[in-house]
Amino acid sequence: MSKDPPAPQPSQARGGIRQGGPPTAADRAAVLDVLARFAHGIDGRDWALYRSVFTDEVDVDYTSYRPGSRARMPADEWIERARGLFPGLDATQHVLVNPWVRLDGDGVRVQTSMRADHFLDGERYTLGGTYLHRLIHDGGTWRISGVTLTVTWTEGDRRLLALAAERAAGR
Repeated sequence: MSKDPPAPQPSQARGGIRQGGPPTAADRAAVLDVLARFAHGIDGRDWALYRSVFTDEVDVDYTSYRPGSRARMPADEWIERARGLFPGLDATQHVLVNPWVRLDGDGVRVQTSMRADHFLDGERYTLGGTYLHRLIHDGGTWRISGVTLTVTWTEGDRRLLALAAERAAGR
């Protein structure tokens, strides 16, 4: 009978990220916290909080909502785009539910069902669909390195967002 130590299992941690099998409970909790800060940052117009969830460069794909809206860009540029729209709205609420967290190489992918309500002057424009966030370990914490929005339905007048952008530009 051999007294050799057992071989390492593929699910043991490497570089802070569990390899093989499902993500650890701690990683899952930390990743879900990032997604909560993503939504609270936008809805609270807390741009420092919103910026804190992204890597320095982020891959953004919002082509299902606005054709041609796919690019790799500095996160600071993405935040400035948000600052050019959301302050012009009276309120927003981004809801992300049913998170499906999966390991993906050196990071995770999280797919959520989403609903984003945008309010202006008593009117509402709503988007529904899914987000797919790609997160990596960056500087000892999880950060979003990519986000894809897939809009599957809308309700209300889309022009509300153009009016909000005009209002934000005038502030």
